[in-house]
Amino acid sequence: RIINRLRRLLEKYLEEGDYAVHHDWNVIHGLKAWVPDLFIAPEEDEEHLTEDSLGFAASAVKLVVEVVSPGHENQQRDRVRKRRAYAGAGIPVYLLIDDHDQHGTVTVLTSPSPGEGTYAAETRVPYGTVVEIPEGPAKGFAITEEITGPRQG
Repeated sequence: RIINRLRRLLEKYLEEGDYAVHHDWNVIHGLKAWVPDLFIAPEEDEEHLTEDSLGFAASAVKLVVEVVSPGHENQQRDRVRKRRAYAGAGIPVYLLIDDHDQHGTVTVLTSPSPGEGTYAAETRVPYGTVVEIPEGPAKGFAITEEITGPRQG
């Protein structure tokens, strides 16, 4: 439900611009491919597709969203491995929505260091606390309780 709420609101937020919300697409960097829950990239995608048209070049992606799935392996994938991969690909903003972290958290990661596979800036808030996307096409878009639901527990 979180992904669908977020997608609908982001689509409205971006509707007058050159960027769109995408889902069920590969994001490709080198020999690696990921399928984020959502991502923001140019609406006109032809020039940003890989040569084989199997996905978007990570260099065109401005924001990725992952909503953490239950289970230790899924949590490690989204919290650790994808975080490292997206930073390594230079994706400017990684939005992580996590039902399984304390009472629900929203983490916005920015300032990637591709060579290190890390993000230099991190804002982490509990569900119910408004946090805005700080840069890119979705700059100013607020992640609110309307998207995440109230603080859990």
